[in-house]
Amino acid sequence: MPSFYNPVIPIIVGPTAIGKTYLGIQLALKMEGEIISADSMQVYKYMNIGTAKPDLNEKNGITHHLIDFVSPEDRFTVADFQEMALKKIEDLLAQNTLPIIVGGTGLYIHSLLYDMDFTEQEIDVDLRSQLEKIYQNEGSHVLFQKLKKLDPEVALRIHPNNWKRIIRAIEVCSNTKEGIKDFSKDLKLRKNFSFKVYGLYQDRDLLYESINHRVDNMIQQGLEKEVEFLLNSGFNPNLPAMKGVGYKELISYLNGEYGYERAVELIKRNTRRFAKRQMTWFKRTPNVTWFQLHKSDPEEKKAEIVKISRHITNELEGMVDNEKQC
Repeated sequence: MPSFYNPVIPIIVGPTAIGKTYLGIQLALKMEGEIISADSMQVYKYMNIGTAKPDLNEKNGITHHLIDFVSPEDRFTVADFQEMALKKIEDLLAQNTLPIIVGGTGLYIHSLLYDMDFTEQEIDVDLRSQLEKIYQNEGSHVLFQKLKKLDPEVALRIHPNNWKRIIRAIEVCSNTKEGIKDFSKDLKLRKNFSFKVYGLYQDRDLLYESINHRVDNMIQQGLEKEVEFLLNSGFNPNLPAMKGVGYKELISYLNGEYGYERAVELIKRNTRRFAKRQMTWFKRTPNVTWFQLHKSDPEEKKAEIVKISRHITNELEGMVDNEKQC
């Protein structure tokens, strides 16, 4: 068991389908660490294929935390993640185990890197119900116009199609005079832990090829049956969890809104768009050490990632040695 001296905690980021999970597991194997997931969809139970949760074989014996523990009908916020992840980091360090953060949810990552206060008021259940009905009946654009009237500055920071954030912003703006905090301003690094962010990226065509390959695999693994199971289990298709990419498109297909091939096409398109948004976020994250992947073949890509994991391991172990000498 290695002895860590105030270890530098690695954070692995990048777009979906890039290979973050595999890199995190390789690091954990080399450094006897455990993984803390920073993925806002992998927290949900019963949603395995569409969220690309690693199975037992992929985990390779490495313990994963903060996956597969929240019911799709339950609300799980970035504040919940921040509290649980920071506590888990403390617990692992106390056990002389290296925490390795792996995920593509930008706000989750920033909630660890920066001293961000997500203290918030209680939900106004009646107001939320009204707003959700507006979304279901009239669409997100009507909600967005409502937000623009309440707080034009806040509206500039939210995509017009991000109905969940629009609803939350309206709730806050309607019940406080402060509005939604803009965490992009005056960010202060967290001082009680030392993090190092590593990012994976590929040229667009290679990444899109990886995304298309992943979606095809999800379909072959039974994503449609997973969606049917969720619906048959009574989970409302309008739940935020059920609006994830892969789930919402197949729900619409099962409802007869379009054909199967169109559903698969939309999953691929929307996943590509999601990956683009992820990269936009992480490119704004300072001090990321980026590694470019040049292969599209899954096995060749894994070989590249193994080399990267050796580089990161050597760097982290060097930081520990320097700390010991100080």
